[in-house]
Amino acid sequence: MPRLSTKIAAIAESATLKVDAKAKALQAQGRPVISYAAGEPDFPTPEHIVEAALVAARDPKAHRYTPAAGLPDLRAAIAEKTLRDSGLEVDPGRVIVTNGGKQSVYEAFQVLLNPGDEVIVPTPFWTTYPEAIALADGVAVDVFADASQNYQVTVEQLEAARTPRTKVLLFVSPSNPTGSVYSPEQTKAIGEWALEHGIWVISDEIYQNLTYDGVRATSIVEAVPELAEQTLLVNGVAKTYAMTGWRVGWTVGPADAIKALGNLQSHLSGNVNNIAQRAAIAALTGPQDAAESMREAFDRRRKLIVGELNTIDGFATPTPQGAFYVYPDVTALLGRTFGGVTPTTSLELADLMLDQAEVAAVPGEAFGPSGYLRFSYALGDDQLLEGVQRLQRLFAS
Repeated sequence: MPRLSTKIAAIAESATLKVDAKAKALQAQGRPVISYAAGEPDFPTPEHIVEAALVAARDPKAHRYTPAAGLPDLRAAIAEKTLRDSGLEVDPGRVIVTNGGKQSVYEAFQVLLNPGDEVIVPTPFWTTYPEAIALADGVAVDVFADASQNYQVTVEQLEAARTPRTKVLLFVSPSNPTGSVYSPEQTKAIGEWALEHGIWVISDEIYQNLTYDGVRATSIVEAVPELAEQTLLVNGVAKTYAMTGWRVGWTVGPADAIKALGNLQSHLSGNVNNIAQRAAIAALTGPQDAAESMREAFDRRRKLIVGELNTIDGFATPTPQGAFYVYPDVTALLGRTFGGVTPTTSLELADLMLDQAEVAAVPGEAFGPSGYLRFSYALGDDQLLEGVQRLQRLFAS
C-alpha cells in the first residue's frame, strides 16, 4: 500500500511559484536577481479598499462565519460586475465566492468532471489547469497554437480534438501566459461550436479588465448568450485591484452547478475570510481610478518590454493585448552558446539567464511545449528595463 495518495503524489509544484521562490531565495542571499516570474501587480492595494477592511476588522459582525457561498452584498456586487463586464444578467444566487480564482478553477473541474472525461485545453496554458483537471480524474487534451497564430486556437483545431469523451472546453481570454485576447468574432465562433456539441465551458476571466489598444475582452456568454446554461465564469479581484494576497475569487454559473459548488465548498473551506470579502465589495463598488491608473502603467510597461525584447536576436515577441505577460518564442536561441553554455530547451535557457544574468523568467515547459519564456511585466519600470538590458548584454556575447 502506498504511503501517500498516488493522485496527490503525482501533482507537480506550481512552476511559476517555484521559479519565483528560487529568485527570492537568491535575493535573500544578496544576489541582485530581477524576477519576471510572479503574476502579481507590484502596486499596493488601493487605499479605499484597505480602509474598508480596517473598518470591517473593528466590526464584531465581521468576526463571524458568513454563508459558505459568500456575503449577500458581495454576491450582489459580483452579479452587477458580471452584467457590466461580461454582458450576462445573473441572480446573486448564481454566484459563489471562493478563496481566490485558483479555488474556483479547482472546484469547477471537481463539480463537472467524472473519471475519464476530457477537457480541451488551449495551449500555452496556465500551469495549474492540467493539475486541477487531473485531481478531478479528468484528462487534459492540449490544443497548441504557436506565435504565428498569436497563441489563439481555431474552431478547426478544437473540432479535431473533440471526441465522444469531451466534456469541457477551457477558454481563457486574456490569456495567462501569453496575454493574447480573442476577438469578438473568434469568441463567438468558439462559443457556437461548444453550444452545438453540448460542451461545458469554463471561462477564466480573471484578466478581463486588463486590456490595451482599445481592445475589450468579450465574454463567451456575451458572444453566445445561449451558452450561459453550460458555462462557469471564473474571476476575482486579484489582478485588477492588486489584491493577490487577499484571496477573493468567485464563480458564476447555472443554478445546479452553483448549488453543487456550494455543497463542495461547505466541506472544503467554508466561507472566504469575512474581512477580505468586505474589502472586495469596496473594490467592485467603489472608485475605479486606482485600478485604471494601474492598467495604464501596465500598458506603458507592455510597450517597453516588447520593444526591448525584440531588439535581442533570437527573441520573437508578439505584442499582447491583455493581462501583464509577454510570451516570446526563443527557439532561435536554442543550440547557440552563451558564456560556455549551450541550452537546448527553454528550461535550460531560463537557468542560463538566472545564472549568468540574474534574471528570472518562467520557461515554456511550465505552460506547454518548450521554446518559449514567460515574462511578467507587473514589476517596477526601472527593474523591468534593467532586467531586459542584462539579457541584451548576455545574448549579444
